[in-house]
Amino acid sequence: MPRLPLVSTVDKLEGAAWLDPAAGTVSRLVKKMLPSGNVTDALHGVPLGHPVHPLMVTVPLGAWVSAAVLDVLPGNNRTARTLVGLGVLAAMPTALTGVTDFSQLDTLQQRTGVVHQASAAVATALYAASWLARTRGGHGSGKLLGFAGLAVSGIGGFLGGHLSYRQGAGVNRNDDLPEEVPAGWHSLGPADEFPTGRPRPAQLGGVRLMVLHRGATESDGGTGVFSVLADTCSHLGGPLHEGHLQDTRGELCVVCPWHGSVFSIQSGEVVHGPATAPQPVFRTRVRGGRLEVSLTGAED
Repeated sequence: MPRLPLVSTVDKLEGAAWLDPAAGTVSRLVKKMLPSGNVTDALHGVPLGHPVHPLMVTVPLGAWVSAAVLDVLPGNNRTARTLVGLGVLAAMPTALTGVTDFSQLDTLQQRTGVVHQASAAVATALYAASWLARTRGGHGSGKLLGFAGLAVSGIGGFLGGHLSYRQGAGVNRNDDLPEEVPAGWHSLGPADEFPTGRPRPAQLGGVRLMVLHRGATESDGGTGVFSVLADTCSHLGGPLHEGHLQDTRGELCVVCPWHGSVFSIQSGEVVHGPATAPQPVFRTRVRGGRLEVSLTGAED
């Protein structure tokens, strides 16, 4: 079955390098204006464990679709105007969460994302004009502007879906890892090959791991304490072993070298975004001088 023209057009956006200056400008402005720390984490959706933007989108779209339904029925001018205004107000914080995520995407995703943002901005402007026209008594023109805004927001929604489901923005890059790692314990090689205090890469079949030898203690018999996490950053797949270690909130963490997501070495939980999904953490043990790992909590 041939693809729809809209699908083919959207696919071409990934190669549209002429969008890079606009995308880069928006990204730089957002990074400059947003405060670091908990506020930005909340806008990314870190407390929820997944991006907050898709959840926020339901409010303006829901209000505008409901207004469109009322617009085709008689006697609902006041309620429809209220819903249009609600959608415009809700579009503001929704856009803020969207541009926050956008600022931490890769180049191909940002090319689609900047057009998605432009569509959302045009739709919001049309609905703002619709609300103003209705307030002044121009319900006919207000309805036309509302239907135009709904059409543009539909295009923006299609672009948002493409960005998420075709290009993988906001998805957890480690979601299928439990199916890729067989049950039981697996050797990563001699334990003494992993230097103390430095993240190192390791391979378990097709799965990339980050190994941190945290030092030896009397309680472990001098073999050392190891932390092993999935090496692929859950945000956009950055190699965590190339990142640096830092102490955050009294906890040892690793910082992704690509977009700065911060993960706890001990638990894999997200300490700071843009990542929202935690890193899978492996159990470790040293047997016969070899470091072994297990994802499934296997017994001896």
